[in-house]
Amino acid sequence: MTQFKDQTLLVTGAAGHLGRIAVEELLARGATRIVAGTRDVSKLADLAARGVEVRKVDFDDAASLTAAFAGVDRVLIVSTDGIGSRVAQQTAAVNAAKAAGVKHIVYTSAPAARPNPDAGIGFEHYWTELAIANSGLGFTILRNHMYAENNLADAAHVIASGQLFGLIGDRGTSYVTRADAARTAAGALLQCEGQTIEDVTGPAFVTNVDRAALYSQISGKPVQVIAVAPDQLQAGMVSAGIPEGFAGALVAFQKDAVTGHFGVVTDTVERYSGRKPATLADFLAANRPALGL
Repeated sequence: MTQFKDQTLLVTGAAGHLGRIAVEELLARGATRIVAGTRDVSKLADLAARGVEVRKVDFDDAASLTAAFAGVDRVLIVSTDGIGSRVAQQTAAVNAAKAAGVKHIVYTSAPAARPNPDAGIGFEHYWTELAIANSGLGFTILRNHMYAENNLADAAHVIASGQLFGLIGDRGTSYVTRADAARTAAGALLQCEGQTIEDVTGPAFVTNVDRAALYSQISGKPVQVIAVAPDQLQAGMVSAGIPEGFAGALVAFQKDAVTGHFGVVTDTVERYSGRKPATLADFLAANRPALGL
């Protein structure tokens, strides 16, 4: 369905990985009035040449958002990379959307968003979700599960060492590719109404044991799982070269996998993108060079 394809659709963060794919999907699905928002408009010159309106959208400059959201009917707010600043940034965007008369917000959130201290970066998503709910606008909150791409941060090291360190009690994660999440977001922008929260997942949950088996199958090398405590896992990630902040976020995700929050499997990707989501096995096979193979 593309019932809103002729309305003015704004995608924020359009120069980023997810935002760019979402814009391309809107173009492919016949959207006629696309606005691509970014802090640096020079990065989207090629989209402008294809008829996409490009606007400066800077969540750190609340005053500029009035012009950025002017005339927009529906907006996809792609969560920013400003960990620690996102609540203020994204609340400013929600307020600007409401002031501009936007009718519907699609927001890329995270599973089990909550204000608890153990939620990792999820608390920032929670407060953004609350701001959206309190706006009175229509909304579709897409709780994107862990991106399959995150595996590439340490996959080569895991395969080379033959050891996959994971938390004790892992109950699986429904990895979804960024491309599938982006196409889902574009589909939601084109068709969603009302006020809903959706989990965006891959086609099956994958445990650490399953991941080790996939690495072994693809590489032809034995990979074993070593179950550890959270502080041990984070220390190991940092020693392998992963930045400490990102390592902390990954460990928080794994904690939620232990509690079962990440074992959810939905049909959201297929309903909104019209495609079946990629499996983790297919994603890894398509990224062999990143695995050191």
